[in-house]
Amino acid sequence: MLASEVNDMSAFPADFRERTKDLKVAIVHYWLVNMRGGEKVVEALLDLFPQAVIITHVYDRDKISDKINAQEIRETFVSRLPGARKHYQKYLPFMPRALEQMDLQEFDLVISSESGPAKGIIPRPDATHLCYCHSPMRYIWDHYHAYRSSAGRLARMAMPSLAHRLRIWDVTTAMRVDRFAANSGFVSQRIKSFYRREADVIFPPVACAEFAPVPAEEVGDHYLLAGELVAYKRPDLAVDAFTQSGRKLVVVGDGEMRASLEARAGSNVTFMGRVPFAELKRQFASCRALVFPGEEDFGIVPVEVMASGRPVVAYASGGALDTVIPGVSGVYFEGQTVSDLNAAIEQIEASPLLEASSDIRAHALKFDEAVFQAQFAQFALSALDEKGTCRRFDGAGAHADQT
Repeated sequence: MLASEVNDMSAFPADFRERTKDLKVAIVHYWLVNMRGGEKVVEALLDLFPQAVIITHVYDRDKISDKINAQEIRETFVSRLPGARKHYQKYLPFMPRALEQMDLQEFDLVISSESGPAKGIIPRPDATHLCYCHSPMRYIWDHYHAYRSSAGRLARMAMPSLAHRLRIWDVTTAMRVDRFAANSGFVSQRIKSFYRREADVIFPPVACAEFAPVPAEEVGDHYLLAGELVAYKRPDLAVDAFTQSGRKLVVVGDGEMRASLEARAGSNVTFMGRVPFAELKRQFASCRALVFPGEEDFGIVPVEVMASGRPVVAYASGGALDTVIPGVSGVYFEGQTVSDLNAAIEQIEASPLLEASSDIRAHALKFDEAVFQAQFAQFALSALDEKGTCRRFDGAGAHADQT
């Protein structure tokens, strides 16, 4: 049923495989040191372009999936700097030059996966450069002051000069991109604000088939907070709100705020830390609803919870505006305050959403990985045609005249 539902939402272009199979493709990803949302996008792109070479600043094979490890991976000179695999972010000032020194002349299509420095590569003039933007670099743009205030003394002193130079480079390199795709309407707006470029919105792939609702009798009486316990995700807001209301909250995840959160939480708040994937799926499907109190560029966890049939109580900002639809998959709260969050909890308690698991899951399927692949394939073919990059090949596979 999943495949047929997804196919109704977005048609995969029938000629995509034939037209792109002989293109030489590079996927440029900022760093490969863990498997998070950005790396899942890389995996989905490899399904579309299995011939792709991956270019990255730093690569830790032991922390990356077999699917990515199977590709040819080329690192920039940043990987050869002392301690780069652990302290790669400290080498941010070197990354623009490192990208520009990579030779991409062999590639017909370059796809940059942008959140850290990735789009600043220099392709051939006749190649097509697509940028899938998870976010313009937060630490030099809208989150700059938050990052600086939490940095150490030396970093706070260095950041104004470094960020100024990086902003100039970041805007300049936006002109090297033929077409932008953003992972949410929120990121599309930020691309327009910072780069003055338009971007198609293509939501990132969510593996909806890995999640499923449970029978109603297995749904518990607790709410769920899931993710990294760091300041910008506002876990403090959820803990304070539930401590005040007395409703049960289960917190899954770890991070720098965990100790302080445990110290302020009431006995009705349970901290589980990091859990195996099987337990995470069980928590997604058995909670009354997910609480999502921060502003994120997209936010995959809410969609995974919706694919598990449960609604979401979300702060009305960022990517949640694309994924959480009031009355369909959850409710919003407008202000990041304890009173606003608790009012939203009361609202969802009085709504039919707590018994609407099949409808909520149907909504989540709009963000399935098959939809991402169909939409990105359409996006890529359109850009290749616009640039004239697609080449016709003779029977032997050699390049013929460019169309």
